[in-house]
Amino acid sequence: MAAENMVPTGGSSPVIRQLESAFTKIGVTGAHKQILALVLIGCLFDSFEQNTIGVAGPILKEHWGLTGTDIGFLNTITFGSAAIGRLLSGILGDRYGRRVMLTINLLLFTIGSAACAMAPNFTMLCFARAIVGFGVGGEISTAVTMLSEFCSPKFRGTAAGLVNVGAGGFGNFLAPAFGLLIFTLFPGENSWRWLFASLALPALLVVFYRRFVPETPRFLASKNRIGEANKVLSILASGSLKSRNLVVHEYLTTDHMTDEAPEKSDWRELFRAPFIGRTIPVAIAILMSYGAQLSVLTLMPVIFVSMGYTLSGSLLYSMIIQSGSVLGAIAASMFGYYLPRKKVLTVGAALACLAAVSIVTLGTNIYLVLLFGAIFQFFVLLLNTSIWIYAPELFPTRIRAFGVALILATGSAAGSFVPTISGMLFDSYGMVGVFGLAAGMYAVFAFCIQLGPETYGRSMEDLSQPAEADQPKVAQQQGPVAAELRT
Repeated sequence: MAAENMVPTGGSSPVIRQLESAFTKIGVTGAHKQILALVLIGCLFDSFEQNTIGVAGPILKEHWGLTGTDIGFLNTITFGSAAIGRLLSGILGDRYGRRVMLTINLLLFTIGSAACAMAPNFTMLCFARAIVGFGVGGEISTAVTMLSEFCSPKFRGTAAGLVNVGAGGFGNFLAPAFGLLIFTLFPGENSWRWLFASLALPALLVVFYRRFVPETPRFLASKNRIGEANKVLSILASGSLKSRNLVVHEYLTTDHMTDEAPEKSDWRELFRAPFIGRTIPVAIAILMSYGAQLSVLTLMPVIFVSMGYTLSGSLLYSMIIQSGSVLGAIAASMFGYYLPRKKVLTVGAALACLAAVSIVTLGTNIYLVLLFGAIFQFFVLLLNTSIWIYAPELFPTRIRAFGVALILATGSAAGSFVPTISGMLFDSYGMVGVFGLAAGMYAVFAFCIQLGPETYGRSMEDLSQPAEADQPKVAQQQGPVAAELRT
């Protein structure tokens, strides 16, 4: 183990304890907020990109003569390549670093968006969507891993959760409005090209600004690059990513390190004890949650049309329901600071199941359908965001990027087949079939979560150790006032 090469016992490693103490002492600074802002801007546009096929679909069908199957195939390519991109990004991120993969993924996303805008035919558009999928998939999983590794044990859940506030919350909610804005500014048969091009340009700006985002101290420490880790911790403490006259403090010392080189990450560890007992249940849980969410997102406009509403009215009602997503993602980020992970996930799954049942049993008019639909989406995003918080805490640094990528890739894979099953159930049983399946999937979700460990307040390197086991000693060294401030 990389962390264990520093000292004999992973979670009780002096360097790891020093690292946790440093994060707690530094707290949340302006540098953290700058990193959050740069990462979240990219995630917001990633979410816009994932919604573009649905937004541009009617125009593509009209001007290119595409069928509904063609449009669905474009989404399948995007989600399929996103799953592959997440896995590759996780393996490479554990080997070469989070910062490198964050930049590469965003560049792929930018190149893919530009290629979509210039695609001369359907075949080339399919290839461009595959490039987009690789970038989008790796971007999200790397962002979740990276933010969790920059922050103190108390704040890491909120930081990771904020990724889904930008991507799943505001991103999904604002994507139709963003598309409408572009179509208004650039009307005509090429308006879809302007939509893709507009998504490429902001990403280039984020690539420029992200050169100021450093590698995470946890990754550097896991590779025994203690001097670099101290520099990054000092940057965080300074409050600015562009701090002038930076004074590097020795937060981590090399007194207890061995001369042995750190071991390389091995993704196969995920499928051996104790990690396989965490990986499989949580992967199944996120498959259930993503599958239910994407099924509802895909079919809600069709459901509203089947109820007799116009297409524009159906899109409006779908946006109203999506408002619950924003609130759910924000709530999960707040709960990540205060509440145990398994409690939030278990209660949230039970309430999502109840909301799905309420839509078909109590939704006797459009107002109740919208109300229960928004409540359902609230708990869906609460769960998805909480999974994003939970996943990075399940694995030590040496395999964290791939562990998170594997779990999120399972969710992406759900998008390629669960909506098809839901569509078949809708054809046979109507709205009852769709939300009945969603309720059952969240029941499975609640069961699977019980099989995983609790991670709240635990060390990210060894769940048998509290995250701040050494804090009383630090408090004694720094005095009672400092100790009181930390409590």
